[in-house]
Amino acid sequence: MTKKEITILKAIAICYKPYLKPEEAMIYCNLGSTQLLVKTRALGIYKNTSGYYKKEDLDMMMSGMTNLAQKINEK
Repeated sequence: MTKKEITILKAIAICYKPYLKPEEAMIYCNLGSTQLLVKTRALGIYKNTSGYYKKEDLDMMMSGMTNLAQKINEK
């Protein structure tokens, strides 16, 4: 396998994981580290105690919701 093929397989695998490492979250959201940090803090999305982001929260961020309160009101 080439390095490019391995990278593609890792990117596909990210789509099926419920929790993402910060590096994986950057790839998933197509943001740099600083941009990811600013956007997640602005929306009240933080890493869990293990240092992972919840993919559901990242999906919410990318869908355009303005904060977690909006997500709670939808439930």
